[in-house]
Amino acid sequence: MSEIVTVNIDGHECKAKEGEFILNVARANNIFVPALCYLTRCSPTLACRLCLVESDGKQVYACNAKVKDGMTITTNTPNIAKERRAIMEVYDVNHPLQCGVCDQSGECELQNYTLYMGVDKQNYAVRDVDRPTKKWGVMSYDPGLCIVCEKCVTVCKDMIGSSALSTTKRGADALDKQYKANMPKDAYAMWNKLNKNLIDFDESKCIDCGECISVCPVGSMVSTDFKYQSNAWELTKIPAANPYSSDCSLIYYEVKAKSIQEHDVKKIYRVTNDSHYTSISGAARFGFDYYNKAENKNSQDLATAVEKFKNANSVLFSSYITNEEALILQKLKEKIGFNLVNKDASDYKNFLANFATTSGHNLYNGTLKDIHNSNFIISVGSFFKSDAPSVRFAFNNAITINKGAGLYFHPLKDTTVEGFGKKGKTIETIFHNPSANEAILYFVLDQFGENLPENISSYLESLRETRVKTVTETIKEKVVETVTDEETGETKEVTKMVPKKVSKEVEYVYTTLLDTIGTDETLLETISDMLAKKDTFSLVVGEDLYKDPNSANLAKLCGLIEKYTQFKVVIIPSHTNTLGVSLICSLDDEVVGNTVGYNVKADYQISALGDGDLDMPSLNQQEGTFVNIDKRVVPTNVALPYGGYTLNDIANEILEDQKENTIDYTSELFKQVNFDDLPNEYTNGNVENRGYIIDITNCDSNDQVEPISGSNLEGEFIICDANPRNQFNEFTNASANLTKEPTAFYISSALAENLGVVQGDSVEITTQNDQIVIDVMIDNQLDGDIGYVSTFDKNRDTKKLFAGYRYTTANIKKV
Repeated sequence: MSEIVTVNIDGHECKAKEGEFILNVARANNIFVPALCYLTRCSPTLACRLCLVESDGKQVYACNAKVKDGMTITTNTPNIAKERRAIMEVYDVNHPLQCGVCDQSGECELQNYTLYMGVDKQNYAVRDVDRPTKKWGVMSYDPGLCIVCEKCVTVCKDMIGSSALSTTKRGADALDKQYKANMPKDAYAMWNKLNKNLIDFDESKCIDCGECISVCPVGSMVSTDFKYQSNAWELTKIPAANPYSSDCSLIYYEVKAKSIQEHDVKKIYRVTNDSHYTSISGAARFGFDYYNKAENKNSQDLATAVEKFKNANSVLFSSYITNEEALILQKLKEKIGFNLVNKDASDYKNFLANFATTSGHNLYNGTLKDIHNSNFIISVGSFFKSDAPSVRFAFNNAITINKGAGLYFHPLKDTTVEGFGKKGKTIETIFHNPSANEAILYFVLDQFGENLPENISSYLESLRETRVKTVTETIKEKVVETVTDEETGETKEVTKMVPKKVSKEVEYVYTTLLDTIGTDETLLETISDMLAKKDTFSLVVGEDLYKDPNSANLAKLCGLIEKYTQFKVVIIPSHTNTLGVSLICSLDDEVVGNTVGYNVKADYQISALGDGDLDMPSLNQQEGTFVNIDKRVVPTNVALPYGGYTLNDIANEILEDQKENTIDYTSELFKQVNFDDLPNEYTNGNVENRGYIIDITNCDSNDQVEPISGSNLEGEFIICDANPRNQFNEFTNASANLTKEPTAFYISSALAENLGVVQGDSVEITTQNDQIVIDVMIDNQLDGDIGYVSTFDKNRDTKKLFAGYRYTTANIKKV
């Protein structure tokens, strides 16, 4: 635990954790220090040097200098003001004068600081070089506008974990030598670097998240779809929550009229985020354009829907709904008596129930912030590539910034994960048979458990054995040599210590859990090396575990890990509101009789996709709340109008308790808080002030778990139920803005060669559950012999291949 210290900044006494950067402490206390290149959760680049402050009489960079108890800091002096002014003049050298059409104008940090520091003349000049605009994936890069602050490089490396951006040589003229002698030294050093570099791009590493666009302080990096579409000051920012994954990150829908001719028609022009505090996936950033265009209400359509609900034996629904809608469905179930079916949320709910029997808590104790703050992380059962981008970001960020280390267990060989962290061995990727999850969790208990109960200790002991291995070590051996003096001819004996390699056999304790996992004793050595100076631990549990046939035992093992190790546990909800639905609804497993579906195929269907019998609003057309991965109830707001019926309209025809608006149910959720009273922001000190956190409650528990079942998924080929990046579901599939990844069988180049296929070929996949013919896509960020079949397309029922579990054996042949 970091010690709390007191520092004085511009006469204000400020409390801070020892070791925090001065810049963050100043911001947390609403003290302004200019900075163009620094990102709160990333490493300092020292590119802009604007954050100069005076600490105890010495000039330091606030982004890189850490606070100490009793420190006195002054944020502005005559010399610092001179340096900052010179730096801003340098940034303005050869910067194009196109503010009138620049996409960043009005919220451009270069523009703001130039005005703030009163730059009204130019003292420096250098010949410019040609810097043509480039199209990189989802973004347009204009090197002419680039100030090489390196924010984009930093966020891609430290947060996203892709390292797709880097600096490259610019090929510019050298600066006039007189500048070095005559201008302030920091301004000259910054200019010398700026004049030599530009940004380069490696497409093979990019995951199209667009976070580089978010952090760019000028108009250099812009979404291609947004470029020249709107002035920033014309857009209205509407705070909302990411509707596509369970991070439910704070986003802003930026909205204005579609055109002068259609000034009454609203359009979302882009989605932005507070990049200092949260990062979002490409789906959240670019998949905003789909909405349900229903504009009319037909009373007969509503009457039909009401009748269908009243006569329903089963109501099927997805987890892409708000808490308020989930509560409405629960109330309708209690009134009418139908089965309420959501397989995704039911699996998660059952997992939490089994987890509670050993952990003694109804919910897991970890959060995304805990992962960010950890220095040792283990992930089991989550395909970082597409399952949970926010967890991927937190995992990489912890390893990179906290000098951390991690273990990543998964059957799919995601090569991007191996690139996380800085130089050196910071992450170990263990790719295993899908049936090894029990062994992995037992292994975590074996390596990290403290004061384990007798039944667990004895079981783990039964899996240990003493083995012998040969090790080679270097020893110093005394060697006596006779040396002759060439001039005198005299001889003498000289003793030397000479290094010598010797082999010897040593005994060590081995656990056969490693055999089940599919690795060996080198993992034990790796973990031992990784654990040096590690004191904050997180365990990430993914969807594989609660879809596993042995999910009940896996959940209990996770509960024991939370109870008997130092790990904070995070159980990732697979969809946007999986956790909320699981806490609100009494769910059934069996589908019987007449069915009604909400965003799910059924005899009668209400849908936000425009493909049902009655339209519903999409999530960017709704007010309401979600429960995110951090167990936090967060609000989302209406970005676009909707003219059709809502689930609340149906409920008002059936329930006695009439509600004018869906959000009138918000106060009936976990706490009696009205929707309009829910906050939705971050403070300058990076404190999340969004909604409220659901209380974790204690419950009776025991330590009873089952031994490893011994089952194994074997067959010539194993396939997985997963999706390509930025495609999470039928709603992302409906977005025209997102890169249109097809429904396909995604495989590595190695597996393609093994199968004798190339991209675009079709294969027939046969499992014990179903058979389909599907196209092949080569995923260049995938390796190994397990491929995945995408399931985001509602019209291609590829999920039938799997029957609820994410993995199955398959027969695959080229068509």
